[in-house]
Parts: sequence; C-alpha cells; structure tokens
Amino acid sequence: MSRIVEIERKTNETEIFVRLNVDGTGAARLVYPLGFMAHMLNTLTRHGLFDIEINAKGDLEVDQHHLVEDTGIVLGQCFAKALGDKRGIRRSGFCYFPMDECLTRAAVDLSGRPFLFFDGQISGSPLISARENGTLYEFQTGLIEDFWQGFVSAAGCNLHLEVIRGRDDHHKIEALFKAAARALRCACEFDERARDSIPSTKGSLPGFDAPGVLV
Repeated sequence: MSRIVEIERKTNETEIFVRLNVDGTGAARLVYPLGFMAHMLNTLTRHGLFDIEINAKGDLEVDQHHLVEDTGIVLGQCFAKALGDKRGIRRSGFCYFPMDECLTRAAVDLSGRPFLFFDGQISGSPLISARENGTLYEFQTGLIEDFWQGFVSAAGCNLHLEVIRGRDDHHKIEALFKAAARALRCACEFDERARDSIPSTKGSLPGFDAPGVLV
C-alpha cells in the first residue's frame, strides 16, 4: 500500500507545496526561506525516515508566523491523508532524545483527535543566522509551538512535547524535533500482528468527514 501524498495550499499569505512518503528513507528536498526552520524540517525528515519535499514562500515582510504555522498545517494534512483509516498501524509512539545538555520527550497518539501539550522551555529570544549574502536575520523561536499546533490540528493527533532539561534554545528545539520524528515514525509503522485491524476497540468514529478518527 502506497502512503505517498502531495498537497498544495495557496492563500493570500503563503504558498506551500508538500510531498510526503511515510515509508521513505529520510530524504529531504526543501526550498524554504527560513534557514533554521529548514534545518528543523530536515531533522524531522531524517529521524522519522520519511521522504519530504517542501517548496514554500510567504509574506515574510509581515511576519514569519504565517509561513511557519501554515507549513505545520500542510504537513499535518499530508500525514492524515497518507494514513487514511490507519488500518494496521501501531498508532502511538514515544521517544526520549538527548542532545548534549538537553533532554526531551515526545509522545504521540494518531487518534484523529487533535491536542497539543507543549513545554519547550524556550526563552523566546530570537536565533540569529546569516544569509548567503552576509546579511543577518532573526528566527522567532516562539513560532515552534505554533508549527506543532498547526501540525496536530491538521493531522488529528495527540502530541505531547516536553523539554526535561536544557540550556540552549537551539538544542531544545532540535531535540524536540528529533524526539517527535522518532515518535511519529513508530506510530506510523505497521504492526505485523495486527496488519488488517484498525487500532481501536471501536474502530473509526462515525460522523466525521475526515477518515481515521479513532476511539
């Protein structure tokens, strides 16, 4: 069964194309104007062993928020569409991930019911990066929570992300992405003992437009 999907979203604020292969090898093809966020998307791809292609642009002259949040939404939509009724998958996954002084934890349930708990302990101070032409730009670290909120709302998953301890914001955010990627990878994998079953005591919940809402 192929779990490859692509979705394009165009609004007055952003234009985003995402192609997702859930059963990939960790290959990323990213055309993304925010260097730090591109780094995090590449991290998610590699540690989840997904193949993800993203081509995105947005009204950065206004703010970074629209692009970052909308990227989470479109990526979440891709996961929801690729997994369908979630037949045969493990459904849940978790991961502790250390990165130098930082330790993070992620737990996900692909239940179809969106909920985000986020305790990133991020200072809110921007991360400063250099463009190829030598000019500097600041990445708004508070947008990481907005990215994940957009993702869970569109993917329909229950996601808990926590920094247990850490000092450096870059490390905290990157370790959260690595933990989330590996938790998602586990949840999306097929359970060979239940390959033909929907992972729920009641099956899919009726009365919802989107497939794959479990109880």
